[in-house]
Amino acid sequence: MSRVPTPITLSRPPDNRRALRRRRAAESAMAWTFVSPAVLIILGLSVVPIIWSLLLSFRADDLVTPSRWVGLDNYRALAQDPHFSQAVHNTLLYTALYVPASMVVGLLLALALNRRIRFVGFYRTLFFVPFVVSSAAQGVLFSFILDPQFGAANAVLHHLGIPAQGFLNDPSQALLVLVAISLWSGTGFCMVIYLAALQDVPASLTEAARLDGAGRFQILRHVTLPTLRPVSVFLLLWQTIEALQTFDLVYVTTKGGPLGSTAVIVYFIWEQAFKNATAGYGAASAYVLAAALGLIGLIFQIARRRLQGAAA
Repeated sequence: MSRVPTPITLSRPPDNRRALRRRRAAESAMAWTFVSPAVLIILGLSVVPIIWSLLLSFRADDLVTPSRWVGLDNYRALAQDPHFSQAVHNTLLYTALYVPASMVVGLLLALALNRRIRFVGFYRTLFFVPFVVSSAAQGVLFSFILDPQFGAANAVLHHLGIPAQGFLNDPSQALLVLVAISLWSGTGFCMVIYLAALQDVPASLTEAARLDGAGRFQILRHVTLPTLRPVSVFLLLWQTIEALQTFDLVYVTTKGGPLGSTAVIVYFIWEQAFKNATAGYGAASAYVLAAALGLIGLIFQIARRRLQGAAA
């Protein structure tokens, strides 16, 4: 007769597995003990205000008296508000002027400083220093320089035989002057990013193009610029978001004037929420800006993926 195989019985997990689970649970609890203050700060300073301001955008609230629910009335009022339309126009014009100019000038500076020349480190630092200066300090500085009566700019123009200019006090010049001030500070950031990207361009590609008879312009067009395309997409997105959110420079220099010629969206939000005491209306305009920024980010994300797919 054949022998009947004895059944295999599963033994109970050893005690060391239970000890390992207890040790992991203790480590997880200890980790959450250290992380929880940061989590609470993030929830308290970001998530809760976002939810609260979203609810606020559907209410009529002056932050003092009891609020009341108005639904979409704040958003409907924005569509008919000429001041909001002017702020949107000024912001789009500022962005359209500042973003391409900062990228082009930054690229030209990076190309000029991506060489072995004397004091190149000093030149790079010199162009980057304005980016470190706060926008509020820049506004105070240029308010003195561009003062129509006592500023150094008009004094120089007077010696050159050019009539005095209104600069920040002239509705036809104020926004252009703000763009110029922003270029003075923001170009250094683009220069540093492009400079880092230029140093990663494979030297073999440049040398191969030069051996094939390509000139400087052809190498720039067919080798350098295609290599810099991902960096350009990043800078385009970054500079666009920064331009759409500009506030402190306007607040320090013009406060939206003269005649509303420099009133941008973020300044309009601040003015409605804290100056006119219409917090619900200001919150609604803030969420319109947030929706626009989200849409812009989505468009750039799609463009980036297409560029990656084309490169692959």
